[in-house]
Amino acid sequence: MELDKESLADVVVRLRRAQGQIGGIIKMIEEGRECADLITQLAAVSRALDRAGFKIIATGLEQCIMGEDAGTEQARVDRLQLEKLFLTLA
Repeated sequence: MELDKESLADVVVRLRRAQGQIGGIIKMIEEGRECADLITQLAAVSRALDRAGFKIIATGLEQCIMGEDAGTEQARVDRLQLEKLFLTLA
Protein backbone atom coordinates (compact mmCIF):
# COMPACT_ATOMS: atom_id res chain seq x y z
CA MET A 1 0.00 0.00 0.00
CA GLU A 2 1.36 3.36 -1.01
CA LEU A 3 0.32 6.28 1.17
CA ASP A 4 -0.49 9.81 0.05
CA LYS A 5 2.57 12.00 0.76
CA GLU A 6 0.44 15.07 1.48
CA SER A 7 -1.42 13.19 4.20
CA LEU A 8 1.88 12.39 5.89
CA ALA A 9 3.38 15.91 5.83
CA ASP A 10 2.97 16.27 9.60
CA VAL A 11 4.68 12.89 10.09
CA VAL A 12 7.72 14.22 8.27
CA VAL A 13 7.73 17.25 10.59
CA ARG A 14 7.56 14.96 13.64
CA LEU A 15 10.37 12.78 12.33
CA ARG A 16 12.61 15.77 11.60
CA ARG A 17 11.99 17.00 15.14
CA ALA A 18 12.87 13.55 16.49
CA GLN A 19 16.00 13.56 14.34
CA GLY A 20 17.03 16.82 15.99
CA GLN A 21 16.29 15.41 19.43
CA ILE A 22 18.48 12.38 18.72
CA GLY A 23 21.31 14.70 17.71
CA GLY A 24 20.80 16.54 20.99
CA ILE A 25 20.93 13.29 22.95
CA ILE A 26 24.22 12.33 21.29
CA LYS A 27 25.62 15.73 22.22
CA MET A 28 24.39 15.29 25.80
CA ILE A 29 26.21 11.95 26.04
CA GLU A 30 29.39 13.49 24.68
CA GLU A 31 29.10 16.28 27.24
CA GLY A 32 28.64 13.80 30.07
CA ARG A 33 25.14 14.93 31.05
CA GLU A 34 23.18 13.29 33.84
CA CYS A 35 21.50 9.92 33.27
CA ALA A 36 18.06 11.27 34.19
CA ASP A 37 18.33 14.02 31.55
CA LEU A 38 19.30 11.47 28.90
CA ILE A 39 16.43 9.14 29.77
CA THR A 40 13.94 12.02 29.71
CA GLN A 41 15.05 12.97 26.20
CA LEU A 42 15.09 9.34 25.02
CA ALA A 43 11.53 8.92 26.28
CA ALA A 44 10.46 12.04 24.37
CA VAL A 45 12.02 10.75 21.15
CA SER A 46 10.44 7.35 21.67
CA ARG A 47 6.98 8.92 22.06
CA ALA A 48 7.53 11.06 18.96
CA LEU A 49 8.49 8.01 16.90
CA ASP A 50 5.51 6.03 18.21
CA ARG A 51 3.14 8.87 17.31
CA ALA A 52 4.63 9.09 13.83
CA GLY A 53 4.14 5.34 13.37
CA PHE A 54 0.56 5.44 14.60
CA LYS A 55 -0.20 8.37 12.27
CA ILE A 56 1.16 6.42 9.31
CA ILE A 57 -1.01 3.44 10.21
CA ALA A 58 -4.08 5.61 10.79
CA THR A 59 -3.59 7.26 7.41
CA GLY A 60 -3.32 3.85 5.76
CA LEU A 61 -6.48 2.63 7.47
CA GLU A 62 -8.34 5.75 6.43
CA GLN A 63 -7.29 5.21 2.83
CA CYS A 64 -8.44 1.58 3.01
CA ILE A 65 -11.85 2.57 4.35
CA MET A 66 -12.44 5.71 2.30
CA GLY A 67 -10.43 4.98 -0.83
CA GLU A 68 -11.69 3.82 -4.18
CA ASP A 69 -10.61 0.25 -3.35
CA ALA A 70 -12.71 0.18 -0.15
CA GLY A 71 -14.50 -3.12 0.26
CA THR A 72 -12.26 -4.98 -2.16
CA GLU A 73 -10.10 -7.98 -1.38
CA GLN A 74 -7.00 -5.79 -1.73
CA ALA A 75 -8.39 -3.34 0.85
CA ARG A 76 -8.98 -6.26 3.22
CA VAL A 77 -5.40 -7.48 2.75
CA ASP A 78 -4.06 -3.95 3.26
CA ARG A 79 -6.15 -3.53 6.42
CA LEU A 80 -4.84 -6.80 7.85
CA GLN A 81 -1.28 -5.74 7.07
CA LEU A 82 -1.84 -2.37 8.77
CA GLU A 83 -3.36 -4.08 11.77
CA LYS A 84 -0.27 -6.26 12.06
CA LEU A 85 1.95 -3.17 11.85
CA PHE A 86 -0.14 -1.46 14.53
CA LEU A 87 0.37 -4.39 16.87
CA THR A 88 4.12 -4.18 16.21
CA LEU A 89 4.07 -0.64 17.64
CA ALA A 90 1.63 -1.33 20.46
